[in-house]
Amino acid sequence: MQDLTIQTYILLFLTGLCSGFVDSIAGGGGLIALPVLFSIGLPPEIALGTNKLQGSFGTLTASYNYINKGVVKFNESLSGILFTLIGAMLGAWTIQQMAAGFIKELVPILLLFVFVYTLFSKNLGHESASPKMPQLLFFFLFGLGLGFYDGFFGPGTGSFWTAALLILLGLNMKKASGITRIMNFTSNIVALTVFIMGGKVLYSAGLCMAAGQVIGARAGSNLAIKKGVRFIRPIFLSVVFLTIVRLVLVTYFA
Repeated sequence: MQDLTIQTYILLFLTGLCSGFVDSIAGGGGLIALPVLFSIGLPPEIALGTNKLQGSFGTLTASYNYINKGVVKFNESLSGILFTLIGAMLGAWTIQQMAAGFIKELVPILLLFVFVYTLFSKNLGHESASPKMPQLLFFFLFGLGLGFYDGFFGPGTGSFWTAALLILLGLNMKKASGITRIMNFTSNIVALTVFIMGGKVLYSAGLCMAAGQVIGARAGSNLAIKKGVRFIRPIFLSVVFLTIVRLVLVTYFA
């Protein structure tokens, strides 16, 4: 592993700070973190593993904050955690056996649907609404499905979680953001374990970014809790849009 300079550590800390702030509100922290990890010369597999390490600290911090402030209840998320854990383990195992090429082409289309639906549903997430399906069935389907997807490929997972919680469970955007962070942390830990077992993590960089992640995630989740949907919604839409752009560029123009 390469030696990093003081200036690089400062850059990584600030990157973790910004990434944690954005991710705790609307997901998409990897859009900030991964390009920086690539820019300091890390091979792709090391950059991905290091990103999972630092990101896990941010999602844990944000999850704790949402639970501690009473936005979400941990007990209400247990079935989701269980099914997400199982799905992520299956996804992480599957990606070792095959390529994710076909998923790369499908995801931008699905995210475009999330973006357009959220953009034109002006009242979505402002108030809680009647759920369109039982909570246990929801977590069974989406915990396994999105857990599998995050273990298998990953980009946009938080956006899919938030949109599904808003549309199908009728949650307000603040609570949907809190549950999304809990599910993201669950699947992140599974993916991180796989990277660690494969020796694909640069701990010095990851832990430096993690320090920034903790501060950024706490600040971001506090703002999201305090200001609610009017603060979260534009950031969520921006993150979804930028994720679509990034995936299209990587998939079709790389």
